[in-house]
Amino acid sequence: MISIILLIVIILCEIWGITAVDREKLLGSMIYYTQLSNVAALFSAALLLVFGPLSWITAFRYLAVCMLVMTCLVTLFILRPLIKNDYILLWCRSGFFLHLVCPFLNVISYSFLEAHVTARGMIIPPAVTLVYGVLMLYMNYINKIDGPYPFLRIHNQSKTATVLWIIVLLMVVSLISFTVYMPLR
Repeated sequence: MISIILLIVIILCEIWGITAVDREKLLGSMIYYTQLSNVAALFSAALLLVFGPLSWITAFRYLAVCMLVMTCLVTLFILRPLIKNDYILLWCRSGFFLHLVCPFLNVISYSFLEAHVTARGMIIPPAVTLVYGVLMLYMNYINKIDGPYPFLRIHNQSKTATVLWIIVLLMVVSLISFTVYMPLR
């Protein structure tokens, strides 16, 4: 019963945070890893609530939770020092929910109340993050988008910096993947 209530709370918080974005900019905001991770969390929680812990839903939940942890850590330890705007990142409605509340609630739910992926599933978050990163780097390279994060702006940094960012971020998401998989094992 607690798990059902928490999933409903997660769904409501995700909707509240995602819809805080200006409706005209909502589709355009889908280039952000933050938005993608929270949309994944919303749909995975809804699917789990409706269909139960099918293996692919469990894998989707795991991916969403790992992406949310990545979102939270990047916001706290990379974007805050670079952007220096705590209000937008953490305290406005969307920032508060998408960067703090939703990651916390999803980690609690997944870690303590939900079925977990098998060890093979640990590759999913780094693989999805790599695909996202390569796509965003390419879109920056051909000047179709700018960012959406400072470390993806390849025209504003050296090739060495870009490669180092890729390596560091893949290491972080791999560590997150392992850590989220491990707590109750």
